[in-house]
Amino acid sequence: MRSTNLFAILALGSSLLVSCRETVTEREVIREKEVEVEQTEPLEDEDSEGIIERTGKKIDQEVNKEIDEEIDKIGDDN
Repeated sequence: MRSTNLFAILALGSSLLVSCRETVTEREVIREKEVEVEQTEPLEDEDSEGIIERTGKKIDQEVNKEIDEEIDKIGDDN
């Protein structure tokens, strides 16, 4: 009797667990689209340069000024 009751409880419990599962019926659709983008010509002003290039130019100018001052201090040998 106990084994029959145990079997009935297990059968009922397993049927409830199996029937409660959700089935996925949705499908995901992926579509490729082509996008055209107009390409503009790069500008030749300072805004198109990076920060490193602009900083390098400023440092070069300062170093050139210091070199010119030292040359003026030494004098012209010609």
